[in-house]
This record gives sequence, C-alpha cells and structure tokens, in this order.
Amino acid sequence: MHPIPNATLTLVLFMSSALGSSSSASCPDGCLCFQSSDLVDCRSGGLTRVPQRVPRGTWLVDLSGNRLTGVRGEAFAGLWSLRILLMSNNSIQALQPQSLSSLQFLEILDLSFNRLQRLPRDFSRSLGSLLELRLHHNLLQHLAPPSMDQLENLRKLDLSHNLIQTLEAGLLNHLGHLRHLNLEGNELNTVEDDLLTRQQRLEVLRLGHNNISLIESEALAPLRSLNLLGLRGNRLEHIHFRVFLGLRTSASTYLQLSLNPWTCDCELHRVFSKIQHVRYLQVEDYKEIVCSGPAQLAGASLASMDSQLCMAETSAVLVITITVVLAVICALVKAKRNSTSKQSVSDSDPQALEK
Repeated sequence: MHPIPNATLTLVLFMSSALGSSSSASCPDGCLCFQSSDLVDCRSGGLTRVPQRVPRGTWLVDLSGNRLTGVRGEAFAGLWSLRILLMSNNSIQALQPQSLSSLQFLEILDLSFNRLQRLPRDFSRSLGSLLELRLHHNLLQHLAPPSMDQLENLRKLDLSHNLIQTLEAGLLNHLGHLRHLNLEGNELNTVEDDLLTRQQRLEVLRLGHNNISLIESEALAPLRSLNLLGLRGNRLEHIHFRVFLGLRTSASTYLQLSLNPWTCDCELHRVFSKIQHVRYLQVEDYKEIVCSGPAQLAGASLASMDSQLCMAETSAVLVITITVVLAVICALVKAKRNSTSKQSVSDSDPQALEK
C-alpha cells in the first residue's frame, strides 16, 4: 500500500461525515465514529489523553489538534486493524515504552507539530509495517539506534524542522526501502560517510537550511537512485567534485545549491564546470547561486562570473612561466659567455709564455 496524501485523508473524513456518524456506546467521548468506514474522528476535541473504547475494527484514528501531552504504554492495545494514526498538533512531550506496541499493521503515523525531544529505544518495535512516519516540527535533538531498527518497510521519513545536530552512525541501517528523507530545518553540521550506507533506493534527500559546512567524500556514494538532493541554505563555502562522483543514477539527479556562502574562486569554478559536464547531474538553481567571497565579488552571480574566476590564476601562472623561461635563458646565456671567456684565456696562455 502506498502512503495516503493528507488531502486524501481529509477527503475520507469529509465523505464519512457526509454519510453520518455512529452514536453507539462503543464510541469514545468527544469523538465521532463512522461504522460504515471504520473511522474514528477525535479532532480538536480538547482531549488530554488517548481515548479508550475505540472500536476494535477501526483502521483510522485522528487525534490531531487536541491537548495530549503524552502517550501511555499500550494506549492502543487491541487495535490490530489500525492502519493510520494521526496525532499532529498536540503538545506530546514523551511516548512511554510500548505505547505503540499493538500497532503491527500501522502504515501511517503522524506525530508532527508536537514537543517530542527524543524517541524511546523501543519506538519502532511493533512498527514493521509502517510506510510513512511524520516527525517534523518537534524538538528532537539527537536520534540513535535502536529507535528505528524495526522500520524496515518505511518509505517516507520526515524529520524536518527539529533541533537535530547529529544522526548517530547506524541509525538508518535498517531502512533499506526508504525513498524520501526530509531533514530540512535542523542543525546538522556535517554529512558523514557512514550515515546513508544502506539507502540505495533513496530518491529524495532534503538537507536544506541546516548548518552543513562539510560533506564527506563518500557520504553520497551509496545513493544509486537519487533524483533530488536539496542543500539550499547551508554553510557551504567550497565543495569537492568527488562528493558528487558517486551519484551514478540511471536518471538525472537534480541538485539545489543556492543560498550558501560560496567563496567564488577558480577551484569552485572548476567544480561547477565538471558538474555541468556530467550528463546525469543538473544544478537546478545554478543561476541563483551568489558569491559571498572574496569581498570584491560578494553579491555577484556565479553564473556571470565563473568564466572570469580562473583568469587571475591563469595570468599568474603565465607570469611565473615566463619568468622561469627568462631565468633559464639568462642562465644559459651567462653560461655560454663564461665558457667563451674561459676559452679565450686558454688560447692566449701559450703566447704569454713565449714572451
């Protein structure tokens, strides 16, 4: 099953509302239960805890827009049919151990716009069927194994707009089916070589608006299916061409590289020139890339300057070459003169002896 877009979920709830709700005693207080479609709608009901008495056959529960501050252990016990669980826009600060332990068949979990600072170690223990996980707009700072070890079927992971500074090595090792990874709006400094080692199927990687100043040379090498790499709004001043050399995808890979403090010099010109000559690499926002340094080029478009960036270096090399050639010629001339002078002295010595 493919993840269901937000608009589709809204439409499902709307259609269910049109069909009418159930007033059966099995429906939790503050919620609407739609027996015809097995949906339970508890949106914006002022709830402070996960309701009990949710019908066992329910496949969608929407708890968004309430006042939940936590999720207790086994809060969803017995809901074996649940496929979609929406808990966005609450004030959830913590998930208790085993809080999701009954959700073996859950496919979409939305915990966005909460106040989560960490994930419990057993977070993914029963979530082997999960296809989409939304954790954006929380307060997550550090993620480490084994919190995601059981998410082997996950396709979309949204961790954007948190406070993440590092992702521990091995965190994503079990996410071999991941297609979309969104890490925008965090505080990452480096993309390390061992972060994405198992993400051969990753198609979209969004790293924009972090503090990234370094991408290690082999960090992107495993990404054989990447279509989009977003690096806008970071702290990149220089980048090595070999970083992109491993991106040997069958289709084009689009790169987003603007809004970085690029130092526009001959080396940067060569990197972008090489990228543009690689058939499967496309810099999507090349005309929007602006120089931050050196001072005399600040604010200038790289596209308008790149052909001139190596002129000074070429001129310097030419001057050095000419200087060396002239020095060699002078040395040869001097050596020739010395040789001629010595020969003249040698020829005149016998005459001096006869006198």
